Amino acid sequence: MSRKPRQWYKGARYHITARGNRGSDLFYDDADFEEYIRFIRWCQEDMPFILHAYCLMTNHIHFLLEVKNHSPGEIMKFIQFRYAKYFNSRHKVYGHLFQGRYYSKLIDTRAYFLAASKYIHLNPVEAGICSKPQSYMWSSYPCYLSNKECPILTTQALLDCFHEPKRLRYSAYIMQEGEEAFGDYCKEYRPQGS
Repeated sequence: MSRKPRQWYKGARYHITARGNRGSDLFYDDADFEEYIRFIRWCQEDMPFILHAYCLMTNHIHFLLEVKNHSPGEIMKFIQFRYAKYFNSRHKVYGHLFQGRYYSKLIDTRAYFLAASKYIHLNPVEAGICSKPQSYMWSSYPCYLSNKECPILTTQALLDCFHEPKRLRYSAYIMQEGEEAFGDYCKEYRPQGS
């Protein structure tokens, strides 16, 4: 039975997750994280897309991305295929690195756009890796707190959801508890394998 094709259109935003096969690690050390980010940058040069938020966890990844002229499938294939070849070669392992196809959720409202970014940026805190999201270095969140440039990231669309001081208000939103749209998003967003 063939798989149902995923819908996409120019300007569509998605929360994308990809997991390690059987829950295994995708990243063994900082060099692996850095190489994955290099593949994201390479993909953006080859088939431009906007990355609004990301978090690279040890055994899975999260993207909040906006497509331009290429589907999410083309983008993910570019990154995942090249990274898997690198990983298997570097660590002298064989077989599938990623667990099936990536999971994606179309983000079609401003409330869900914000909620998806919050979900992504709080992922290391929820996993117990750190107590504050700004402490996790393989996330886009630190770039939202400063003017530090992050070559793969575009912060403007999320920050434009807030009045000045935008960075401060975005940070307050991320740390705010009990926000209804976020709770609804978390209930609805359940990628396979989680």
